[in-house]
Amino acid sequence: MKKHISKLILAVFCATALVSCTEDILTDPKPTESVTAEVIFNSREGAEAFISGILRRFRAQFTSTDAAGVNSIFFARAMKGNDVIQANNWFGFDYSNDNREPTYRRTVFNWEFPYYIINQANTLVNGVNESGAIPEEDKVELVAQGRAMRAFMYFQLAMEYQHTYAYDPSLPAPPIYLELSLEGKPMSTLQEVYNLIIDDLTYAVDNLDDYRLGKSYVNQNVANAILAQVYQVTENWEGARAAAIAAYGGDPLSVLDAAGYAGGFSDITNIEWIWAAPQSTDQSNYYWGAPHSMADHYTLSYQATFFNNDFVNLFSTSDVRNLFVNGYGVPDADYRHYITTKFTFNFDSDFAYIRTPEMILIEAEANYRLGDEAKAHDLLYTIQSNRDPNAVKSSNSGSALFEEILVERRKELYAENGVEWFDAKRLQRGITRTGNHRIKESASLSPNDNRFFLKIPQEEIDANVNIDDNVNAGR
Repeated sequence: MKKHISKLILAVFCATALVSCTEDILTDPKPTESVTAEVIFNSREGAEAFISGILRRFRAQFTSTDAAGVNSIFFARAMKGNDVIQANNWFGFDYSNDNREPTYRRTVFNWEFPYYIINQANTLVNGVNESGAIPEEDKVELVAQGRAMRAFMYFQLAMEYQHTYAYDPSLPAPPIYLELSLEGKPMSTLQEVYNLIIDDLTYAVDNLDDYRLGKSYVNQNVANAILAQVYQVTENWEGARAAAIAAYGGDPLSVLDAAGYAGGFSDITNIEWIWAAPQSTDQSNYYWGAPHSMADHYTLSYQATFFNNDFVNLFSTSDVRNLFVNGYGVPDADYRHYITTKFTFNFDSDFAYIRTPEMILIEAEANYRLGDEAKAHDLLYTIQSNRDPNAVKSSNSGSALFEEILVERRKELYAENGVEWFDAKRLQRGITRTGNHRIKESASLSPNDNRFFLKIPQEEIDANVNIDDNVNAGR
């Protein structure tokens, strides 16, 4: 028999960020006691401290090495494609595309972690709105940050627990919560979730500017960057182009740093990083910090991530992103043939959420979709020539040009955010394993394969009276 109070919501309610709201995301002093809502929402400074606590949870340890923060969701997606190979350890079930049953750790974490943040964001939004002490002009900005964070997490839930939006927006999707609740909500639809996401993000874009306390915080650029990704999925190409340009500024060469690509991807100050998570040795994730802790084979870490020969062969020898080496001296057919020096692992390695090259390539795709192939090709070549001094502009047009843009996204963002999986899912394509993969046929994905999304966690089904026991039927 189901409990009448949602276990998930009650757990999140009890774990609300009131305890950690005084954490500053840059210095992260350890809180010595709880702080009441009256204190938090009695000033802008209190609300900003609460935001710092929320963002600390974005990047903090959560339950296990492969279930840490936002980075764990992104890295798990990277494991599901054809470009990256994972040894049989942490993220091994993601790599084998055998990670979606209702009681599995991936399924539970990818549900509970976003809802944890959503509840904190709702606490922020509602607490600020109800405050009689925070000035109205400050309220709007603080609420905009909360709504952007909420939208980002609902976007992850929508991507993880259902087919893509274009497949059928009427399909069931995770429940929507706009306030703390002791009663579990019923499943929503993809349409309803995306309506909320877009409403939250457009509010954030309209009510934020470029100011922020640090690069881990949300400002107008960050809100536009998330919105550009959302519009890719919903195929709003005018919106995607405008949001991408607003996110990076519209001048590609001013926000690209080819020389920095080989710097270990561990420094939040990099000009290409739009939104990122800082780490420090006193607040470290230690070995929970994928991709760095998985992909760096020259530092004491898991040393578990390798790369498909077919993917490596896409890079020219003069491309700054070609950081692949045969580090173990093994034959081509061995899955350990190629490793990368892209990621340097330290206990204080920073983590990038969104970078400028992704926005430039979203703009390129949007221009292609809108019929401006010349502009799309120019933007694509801007990235290519920045990364490779010997790059030659292709003569591709039509579908060949589109495929070239998709390949460039993979080359630019490999092992960062799961872009190969993201694109295959939104475009309703499959992913066929090739080359020297450790697991091939059984882990390949057909178009609209159910393995592109996870089942609803059994804990939520058992606890939430408003979710049918048969919700996973056919999933």
